[in-house]
Amino acid sequence: MSQISFHSPIGEISIAEEDGFLVSIDWGWGSIQEETPLLLQAKQQLNAYFDGELKNFDLPLRPYGTPYQLKIWKTLQTIPYGETRTYQEIAQIAGGSPRSVGGANGANPLPIIIPCHRVVGLKGLGGYSGGDGIETKQHLLNLEQLFKK
Repeated sequence: MSQISFHSPIGEISIAEEDGFLVSIDWGWGSIQEETPLLLQAKQQLNAYFDGELKNFDLPLRPYGTPYQLKIWKTLQTIPYGETRTYQEIAQIAGGSPRSVGGANGANPLPIIIPCHRVVGLKGLGGYSGGDGIETKQHLLNLEQLFKK
């Protein structure tokens, strides 16, 4: 598995690739640093996203998860840039309950690219397990609102 790390507006991020597919994005600096063309492309696309220049990622993904998690993550990728959906709405589309959608969101190995930050509660933002938690989620949502046009 190859990995690179870089500084972003939401902290240090590490991206990992396996067999020509992105498999994870983690917060923090990874111990393995091995550049590949795909990882450099992912870094470029993430930087363009943070700069408001990219609204849709075009990268080969292979998130590892249960069949239910994969179904939820596929549904999350249909949420347009700058928009949100509730946990309830995702459950109605993909099945399960708002709680199970939240569990799948929390297990998302490719946050930002698979936009779990776009899923909110009926009466608030809900949770977020990446970066600095809810502050990171709010930052990503604000960023998308700023560049939505």
